Amino acid sequence: MTKTGHPASPVPVAVAPEPVRPGAVRLGWLDALRGLAALTVAFHHGTARFTPSFHEDVLAWFDPGLAGVLVFFLVSGYIIPASLERTGSLRRFWISRAFRIYPLLLVALGAVLMLEAASVAVLPGSLGDAYDPLAVVTSHLTMLQDLLAVPSALTVMWTLSYEMAFYLLAVAFFTAGFHRRSTGIALGLTVGALVLAGTLPSMALAARAGVTPVVLGTAITVATAIALACSRNPGMRRAGAFLGGAVAIALLLFNARIPAWEGLIILAVMFTGTALHRAEQGQIRWRSAALTAAAVTGVACLLGMTRLNAWSPETTDWAVRRAWVSAVLVAAVVFAIGYALRHRSMPRILIWLGVISYSVYLLHPVVLVVLEEIVGRSPAHRPFLMFAFVAVLLPLSHLTQRLVEAPAQRLGRRLARRAEPSATPTRPPASRETPEPALASVGP
Repeated sequence: MTKTGHPASPVPVAVAPEPVRPGAVRLGWLDALRGLAALTVAFHHGTARFTPSFHEDVLAWFDPGLAGVLVFFLVSGYIIPASLERTGSLRRFWISRAFRIYPLLLVALGAVLMLEAASVAVLPGSLGDAYDPLAVVTSHLTMLQDLLAVPSALTVMWTLSYEMAFYLLAVAFFTAGFHRRSTGIALGLTVGALVLAGTLPSMALAARAGVTPVVLGTAITVATAIALACSRNPGMRRAGAFLGGAVAIALLLFNARIPAWEGLIILAVMFTGTALHRAEQGQIRWRSAALTAAAVTGVACLLGMTRLNAWSPETTDWAVRRAWVSAVLVAAVVFAIGYALRHRSMPRILIWLGVISYSVYLLHPVVLVVLEEIVGRSPAHRPFLMFAFVAVLLPLSHLTQRLVEAPAQRLGRRLARRAEPSATPTRPPASRETPEPALASVGP
């Protein structure tokens, strides 16, 4: 991807996980990974503001934000399809996703608007001047803004676009009966990234038809697709699921703000997580999952080394590529370590960090802006402000998780059960302990 803070620099992730019981060993390793990934992303952005020289020195060799985001994407891919297949109900799936993601997202966007009204700049400079307000609002409500050629109101939100694309594709494959072919899906996306690298222009649809028409058309189509997918009529359900998947692919290939190969690699990483889950459940062979993971990792490194370029005179092509490759490899190793420890109890603090990781992810840019407004901007090295940043962020995230996320999740579960009470789990009881992350990725 590209310059720090730009959508092409995956510092994303995640939508956060469902709160888990500290004693649930199966969940502990996933929460530990989420918590560490969220802190890594916050660290990445905090050092850019308060210890800029250290930030640049690290980024010349390793992109912490990208590594954190890729861990989130792997976790999301590992668990999201399982949450869908647990009941087999598209209606329950979409209701639970909506109540998991939107409440805190709306709070974060509300905070951004209040800061802007108070003349504290948070929004990207071009967003309020160069884009139709209707397109800005509508694109963010779909969560597909980064695939609709619209800058994110909060830079970290760009990864939510790829989470939503993953949801649409997972629903389409589930409905088509292809959901257990995760290795083939991941490898297909990887081959597509390799073949199409450098051949498809970014934001092509918006350039031809205009941003606002593409945004409005997509919003109507996606809303229709989800509504049909939630229908009780099997034919309409299939039509809605396939329509949503088709929209996701079209946007990934022809209208994303980052090159198409990057978007395809992100989705391949997520479906690699799905393949690893299937291998654990005995649905596919471990050898197939391992070879798929190796192929996706290898192609991601290869494309990073050959397609990425420096974004400013202060850096070099080699530094950017080196940081990308090291981040990809570190993310793979970290996830592998977490998986190897999945049967062990995790420290309570790591589980707690996982529970609040969505709040940490979405709110840390707002905390950074407010803190910088209070102390003033400076190119000086001010590491003590990093401690102040964390000291404010973690309690705030705990508060929003308790007051916003948890009540919304409980309400979502109740509504989902009422919407389709006949839906029954299709997996063994033990799998019900699996958490449902809001979005397993965090953005830059």
